[in-house]
Amino acid sequence: MNEAKATQESSAAIIFVDDEATAVKYFQRAIGSLAPVLTGGSVEEGKALLDAHGDRVGVLVSDQRMPGEFGNELLRYASERYPHVVRILTTAYSEIDQTVAAVNLGHIHRYIKKPWDIAALRMELKQALELSDLRKERDHLLREKLGVLQKQTLATRIGLIRALSATLIGTERFQPVETYLAAAVLADVRNSEPDWLLLDYSDLVAAESSRAGAFGNMVAAKLAELRNRGAGSTAGDAVAAVAQSLNEAGIKVRREADALVWEELAALAEFLGEPVNQAVSTGHAAWLASLLWLDENGFALEPRREGDAVAFRPAQYRTEFPADRLAAWIEQF
Repeated sequence: MNEAKATQESSAAIIFVDDEATAVKYFQRAIGSLAPVLTGGSVEEGKALLDAHGDRVGVLVSDQRMPGEFGNELLRYASERYPHVVRILTTAYSEIDQTVAAVNLGHIHRYIKKPWDIAALRMELKQALELSDLRKERDHLLREKLGVLQKQTLATRIGLIRALSATLIGTERFQPVETYLAAAVLADVRNSEPDWLLLDYSDLVAAESSRAGAFGNMVAAKLAELRNRGAGSTAGDAVAAVAQSLNEAGIKVRREADALVWEELAALAEFLGEPVNQAVSTGHAAWLASLLWLDENGFALEPRREGDAVAFRPAQYRTEFPADRLAAWIEQF
């Protein structure tokens, strides 16, 4: 593997892969003034170059016939892992079947036959570098837009937790929401991005509504089950009842004196953290229902991170929270 000296470190680079040393030298002399050129002599070397320099590579040019795998395999690899890279296939042979397949699958942008017309080759690569810059600019703007949508989705989910609490046990009660969100922060669960390229925004809203509705129904059913069991006479009795309900719903928690200890941290914020196409489990619904039930009976839990687990212990029951408390939680996430 040989790397040509970069003319400018910040410039988008071109990877050229060919097993013929003469072709490599010829390409470097012809194209080196346009951009830094990184070269390899096989598909495996090309993959290694992409993995090492993918973020600064703008164009990949690969010969088709090389020892081992064909060049279109390298272009396929690039299209799956580095979609911003403009991919060009070149060969002295007429391998029409492989070339047509690569074009149809979207693995290549251009097919250039050897021997090259240097002026035409330089023009092609100049245009390819410009296209790569446009793709990066588009991706940057898209990420910014999707970041806003992602924040909105998470805020909507947090708002639904508050709405469920208000609907099921009363608008004045905020303690269950406080405990739920504090535990989610301690678990350090990040909101998973949906596949925005495959999911239209209106479809996302519909899917979120369906998921939230199903979750709300499960929470209401689990709350009814806890109510039927009767309220605990002490904080310890209440924690024991919650542990039983969670274990029955498939959430593995353990009791330590008066504490409830979670080791499966992702389960603490499943509704907030899982993508829209992932249904919320019965166990997670039982968790929120448990917090609502505890609140109805005048009990509260305080979460604390203890190593790889989160422990919940009985805490002072609070009824007063700042009016902007929910907004503060949304900002924290």
